[in-house]
Amino acid sequence: VQKGKKLVMNDKNKDLLLDALLPSIPFEGWGDVSLKEAQQKSGLTSQEVAILFPRGMTDVLRYFNQRLDHQMMMKLDDVDLGEMKVRDRITLAVRTKIELMHPHREAIRKGVSFFAMPLKASEGMHNVYDTVDAMWLAAGDTSTDYNFYSKRLLLSGVYSSTLLFWLEDSSDEYEKTWSFLDRRITEVLKIGGTIGKT
Repeated sequence: VQKGKKLVMNDKNKDLLLDALLPSIPFEGWGDVSLKEAQQKSGLTSQEVAILFPRGMTDVLRYFNQRLDHQMMMKLDDVDLGEMKVRDRITLAVRTKIELMHPHREAIRKGVSFFAMPLKASEGMHNVYDTVDAMWLAAGDTSTDYNFYSKRLLLSGVYSSTLLFWLEDSSDEYEKTWSFLDRRITEVLKIGGTIGKT
Protein backbone atom coordinates (compact mmCIF):
# COMPACT_ATOMS: atom_id res chain seq x y z
CA VAL A 1 0.00 0.00 0.00
CA GLN A 2 1.31 3.44 -0.80
CA LYS A 3 2.16 5.09 2.45
CA GLY A 4 0.37 8.34 3.09
CA LYS A 5 -2.57 7.40 0.89
CA LYS A 6 -4.46 5.21 3.31
CA LEU A 7 -7.95 6.20 4.21
CA VAL A 8 -8.07 8.05 7.50
CA MET A 9 -10.62 6.41 9.76
CA ASN A 10 -10.79 7.69 13.30
CA ASP A 11 -14.31 8.67 14.19
CA LYS A 12 -15.46 6.82 17.29
CA ASN A 13 -18.98 8.23 17.22
CA LYS A 14 -19.53 7.18 13.60
CA ASP A 15 -18.29 3.70 14.45
CA LEU A 16 -20.49 3.64 17.55
CA LEU A 17 -23.60 4.39 15.52
CA LEU A 18 -22.71 2.04 12.67
CA ASP A 19 -21.99 -0.85 15.03
CA ALA A 20 -25.32 -0.28 16.78
CA LEU A 21 -27.06 -0.15 13.41
CA LEU A 22 -25.67 -3.15 11.53
CA PRO A 23 -27.39 -5.98 13.49
CA SER A 24 -30.85 -4.61 12.67
CA ILE A 25 -30.31 -3.94 8.96
CA PRO A 26 -31.09 -7.50 7.75
CA PHE A 27 -34.52 -7.15 9.36
CA GLU A 28 -35.31 -3.43 9.14
CA GLY A 29 -33.31 -2.32 6.10
CA TRP A 30 -31.40 0.96 5.64
CA GLY A 31 -34.22 3.27 6.71
CA ASP A 32 -35.13 5.97 9.19
CA VAL A 33 -36.54 3.49 11.72
CA SER A 34 -33.23 1.60 11.88
CA LEU A 35 -31.28 4.83 12.16
CA LYS A 36 -33.44 6.09 15.03
CA GLU A 37 -33.11 2.80 16.92
CA ALA A 38 -29.34 2.81 16.43
CA GLN A 39 -29.13 6.39 17.63
CA GLN A 40 -30.91 5.44 20.85
CA LYS A 41 -28.78 2.30 21.36
CA SER A 42 -25.55 4.21 20.78
CA GLY A 43 -26.41 6.89 23.34
CA LEU A 44 -25.93 9.64 20.78
CA THR A 45 -28.44 12.45 20.42
CA SER A 46 -30.41 12.96 17.22
CA GLN A 47 -28.54 16.24 16.76
CA GLU A 48 -25.18 14.47 16.99
CA VAL A 49 -26.27 11.90 14.41
CA ALA A 50 -27.48 14.67 12.10
CA ILE A 51 -24.06 16.32 12.31
CA LEU A 52 -22.21 13.03 11.74
CA PHE A 53 -24.42 11.98 8.83
CA PRO A 54 -26.17 15.04 7.34
CA ARG A 55 -27.79 13.02 4.56
CA GLY A 56 -28.90 10.22 6.84
CA MET A 57 -28.53 6.67 5.56
CA THR A 58 -26.80 7.78 2.37
CA ASP A 59 -23.89 9.07 4.45
CA VAL A 60 -24.03 6.08 6.81
CA LEU A 61 -23.65 3.70 3.89
CA ARG A 62 -20.83 5.81 2.45
CA TYR A 63 -19.02 5.58 5.77
CA PHE A 64 -19.68 1.84 6.02
CA ASN A 65 -18.11 1.33 2.61
CA GLN A 66 -15.15 3.55 3.47
CA ARG A 67 -14.56 1.60 6.68
CA LEU A 68 -14.54 -1.67 4.75
CA ASP A 69 -12.14 -0.15 2.22
CA HIS A 70 -9.86 0.93 5.04
CA GLN A 71 -9.90 -2.58 6.51
CA MET A 72 -9.16 -3.99 3.06
CA MET A 73 -6.14 -1.73 2.62
CA MET A 74 -4.84 -2.63 6.07
CA LYS A 75 -5.05 -6.34 5.24
CA LEU A 76 -3.33 -5.84 1.90
CA ASP A 77 -0.62 -3.87 3.65
CA ASP A 78 0.33 -7.09 5.46
CA VAL A 79 0.89 -8.91 2.16
CA ASP A 80 4.07 -8.70 0.06
CA LEU A 81 2.31 -7.40 -3.04
CA GLY A 82 5.61 -6.45 -4.64
CA GLU A 83 6.25 -10.08 -5.55
CA MET A 84 2.85 -10.43 -7.25
CA LYS A 85 1.70 -9.59 -10.75
CA VAL A 86 -0.63 -6.60 -10.93
CA ARG A 87 -3.47 -8.85 -12.05
CA ASP A 88 -2.99 -10.98 -8.91
CA ARG A 89 -2.83 -7.90 -6.68
CA ILE A 90 -6.16 -6.64 -8.02
CA THR A 91 -7.76 -10.07 -7.77
CA LEU A 92 -6.63 -10.30 -4.16
CA ALA A 93 -7.97 -6.81 -3.43
CA VAL A 94 -11.44 -7.64 -4.76
CA ARG A 95 -11.50 -10.93 -2.90
CA THR A 96 -10.31 -9.30 0.34
CA LYS A 97 -13.03 -6.64 0.18
CA ILE A 98 -15.75 -9.21 -0.42
CA GLU A 99 -14.46 -11.48 2.35
CA LEU A 100 -14.64 -8.51 4.73
CA MET A 101 -18.29 -8.09 3.73
CA HIS A 102 -19.16 -11.68 4.63
CA PRO A 103 -20.30 -11.02 8.24
CA HIS A 104 -22.66 -8.36 6.89
CA ARG A 105 -23.89 -10.11 3.75
CA GLU A 106 -27.58 -9.31 4.22
CA ALA A 107 -26.81 -5.71 5.13
CA ILE A 108 -24.73 -5.45 1.94
CA ARG A 109 -27.58 -6.95 -0.08
CA LYS A 110 -29.98 -4.36 1.28
CA GLY A 111 -27.38 -1.66 0.66
CA VAL A 112 -27.22 -2.66 -3.01
CA SER A 113 -31.01 -2.38 -3.16
CA PHE A 114 -30.83 1.04 -1.48
CA PHE A 115 -28.51 2.36 -4.18
CA ALA A 116 -30.57 0.74 -6.94
CA MET A 117 -33.20 3.43 -6.38
CA PRO A 118 -33.00 6.07 -9.15
CA LEU A 119 -32.31 8.98 -6.80
CA LYS A 120 -29.52 7.06 -5.06
CA ALA A 121 -27.78 5.51 -8.08
CA SER A 122 -25.14 8.24 -8.39
CA GLU A 123 -24.26 7.81 -4.71
CA GLY A 124 -23.82 4.10 -5.27
CA MET A 125 -21.42 4.87 -8.11
CA HIS A 126 -19.40 7.10 -5.77
CA ASN A 127 -19.05 4.19 -3.36
CA VAL A 128 -17.87 1.88 -6.15
CA TYR A 129 -15.35 4.49 -7.26
CA ASP A 130 -14.06 4.89 -3.69
CA THR A 131 -13.48 1.14 -3.53
CA VAL A 132 -11.77 0.63 -6.89
CA ASP A 133 -9.58 3.68 -6.30
CA ALA A 134 -8.52 2.21 -2.95
CA MET A 135 -7.82 -1.12 -4.65
CA TRP A 136 -5.58 0.48 -7.27
CA LEU A 137 -3.74 2.48 -4.62
CA ALA A 138 -3.17 -0.72 -2.66
CA ALA A 139 -1.90 -2.39 -5.84
CA GLY A 140 0.67 0.38 -6.24
CA ASP A 141 -0.89 2.15 -9.21
CA THR A 142 1.12 5.22 -10.23
CA SER A 143 -0.65 6.09 -13.49
CA THR A 144 -1.60 9.72 -14.07
CA ASP A 145 -2.74 9.67 -17.73
CA TYR A 146 -5.93 8.30 -19.25
CA ASN A 147 -4.97 4.87 -17.87
CA PHE A 148 -5.77 6.19 -14.40
CA TYR A 149 -9.44 6.47 -15.38
CA SER A 150 -9.64 3.45 -17.68
CA LYS A 151 -8.25 1.20 -14.94
CA ARG A 152 -10.86 2.37 -12.49
CA LEU A 153 -13.67 2.11 -15.03
CA LEU A 154 -12.73 -1.45 -15.95
CA LEU A 155 -12.29 -2.50 -12.33
CA SER A 156 -15.65 -0.95 -11.43
CA GLY A 157 -17.31 -3.41 -13.78
CA VAL A 158 -15.32 -6.34 -12.42
CA TYR A 159 -15.95 -5.45 -8.79
CA SER A 160 -19.67 -4.65 -9.20
CA SER A 161 -20.46 -7.82 -11.16
CA THR A 162 -18.47 -9.98 -8.74
CA LEU A 163 -20.25 -8.41 -5.77
CA LEU A 164 -23.67 -9.16 -7.29
CA PHE A 165 -22.60 -12.72 -8.11
CA TRP A 166 -21.36 -13.23 -4.55
CA LEU A 167 -24.66 -12.10 -3.08
CA GLU A 168 -26.38 -15.01 -4.85
CA ASP A 169 -23.59 -17.58 -4.43
CA SER A 170 -24.35 -20.60 -2.23
CA SER A 171 -21.23 -22.61 -3.10
CA ASP A 172 -18.78 -23.77 -0.44
CA GLU A 173 -16.52 -20.91 0.65
CA TYR A 174 -17.83 -18.97 -2.37
CA GLU A 175 -15.72 -21.02 -4.78
CA LYS A 176 -17.98 -20.05 -7.69
CA THR A 177 -17.51 -16.36 -6.88
CA TRP A 178 -13.74 -16.60 -7.02
CA SER A 179 -13.93 -18.50 -10.33
CA PHE A 180 -16.26 -15.80 -11.65
CA LEU A 181 -13.81 -13.12 -10.51
CA ASP A 182 -10.94 -14.83 -12.32
CA ARG A 183 -13.00 -15.03 -15.52
CA ARG A 184 -13.97 -11.38 -15.32
CA ILE A 185 -10.35 -10.29 -14.80
CA THR A 186 -9.33 -12.40 -17.81
CA GLU A 187 -12.07 -10.83 -19.95
CA VAL A 188 -10.92 -7.33 -18.99
CA LEU A 189 -7.34 -8.17 -19.87
CA LYS A 190 -8.47 -9.28 -23.31
CA ILE A 191 -10.40 -6.05 -23.82
CA GLY A 192 -7.89 -3.47 -22.73
CA GLY A 193 -4.98 -4.96 -20.91
CA THR A 194 -4.58 -1.86 -18.74
CA ILE A 195 -5.51 -3.76 -15.60
CA GLY A 196 -2.21 -5.58 -15.87
CA LYS A 197 -0.03 -2.49 -16.21
CA THR A 198 1.16 0.01 -13.64
